Amino acid sequence: MASCNEGGAHPGNAWHPQTAAVRVAVPRTPYGENSEALFLTSGFVQPSAEAAAARFAGDEEGYTYARYGNPTTASFEQRLAALEGTEAAIGTASGMAAILMLCMGLLKAGDHVVCSQSMFGATIKLIGSDLAKFGVASTFVPQTDLDAWRAAVRPETRLLLAETPTNPLTEVCDIAALADIAHRAGALLAVDNCFATPALQRPAALGADIVVHSGTKYLDGQGRVMAGALCASHALVQEAFLPVLRSAGMTLAPFNAWVVLKGLETLHLRLQAQSATALRLAQWLQAHPAVARVYYPGLPEHPQHALAMRQQSGCGGAIVAFEVRADGAEQARARAFAVLDALQTLSLSTNLGDTKTLCSHPASTSHGRLSEAQRQAAGITQGLIRVSVGLEHIDDIVADLARGLDACAR
Repeated sequence: MASCNEGGAHPGNAWHPQTAAVRVAVPRTPYGENSEALFLTSGFVQPSAEAAAARFAGDEEGYTYARYGNPTTASFEQRLAALEGTEAAIGTASGMAAILMLCMGLLKAGDHVVCSQSMFGATIKLIGSDLAKFGVASTFVPQTDLDAWRAAVRPETRLLLAETPTNPLTEVCDIAALADIAHRAGALLAVDNCFATPALQRPAALGADIVVHSGTKYLDGQGRVMAGALCASHALVQEAFLPVLRSAGMTLAPFNAWVVLKGLETLHLRLQAQSATALRLAQWLQAHPAVARVYYPGLPEHPQHALAMRQQSGCGGAIVAFEVRADGAEQARARAFAVLDALQTLSLSTNLGDTKTLCSHPASTSHGRLSEAQRQAAGITQGLIRVSVGLEHIDDIVADLARGLDACAR
């Protein structure tokens, strides 16, 4: 496979994305620091009572209280917006906080949301169960079935929410087509770009109105902090999301913002390297007798391979999922557990996007709170293992997985 595309100059400024990832930030302080400053303060001294009143009212630029904004967080928001090609971004305490802010900012009782049925388990629970208690209806449809998305739209539909590729089965949706469906219905399209990140995919350029991030994953890249963000127009950030932040307080901590800000500087390099290794791992898994199926957009056999290559800069990303070969759910779960318990180098962890390769059993962890019917609809079987490929050498990754898989094949 050809190497992933490097991309051209970033729209809206003269910098390529790789340059924006290390240069976009708030202005330096008078001290002239080269690495962006970390502002650890809960409050800001005001020049006058009149200025304080104007700033709290939103009539004047300036920082007032750290729940509302912070220069370090602003640097992260500006940099991420530049990478995604949106007018603005707003940081949150976690990826799920970003999705909660999305829903609280856009929806009210009586509104309706259409979502992919193969999204992250916590997202399915939040929208399908928790928001239902407040009168927000939802319909979950197959990720790749555009007719199902169209059929699910109602007059009260306000939001379409997709995740591409999905967690953990790497299903890829046609962002431009979903944007057309949403806009024809007078709704907005939000796309969770956690797996691909702006290093590989920019949903706003394909028509998405909002881009959702769990900065905990690839944006940080080393599993250090929790963070999230929404990228959108100035109007949506200022009028829909910022008021929620001020009231509900799902604020991104300045230290966490600084860590993810620095993580963005190596995002493109990491995703290029991790995607290349993930492809080699997927190819090895395909040939292993203990593996029944491999899910990876970079493989020609993936149902949305061609679409993924168009949308994701020619890369499959760094997440590989596979099912162990077994007779029945009980044996599948036992064999998946055996593979995971045999790991000596790779980490058994439900996080993803780390420089360390992480392996997990979605049916009992990330999707464990779903009902069996919901898991089946999402395609989460008991034999499924998700691998978030890190920066280790491919031979060491293969050797560690082979230990458990070879035992299953005997």
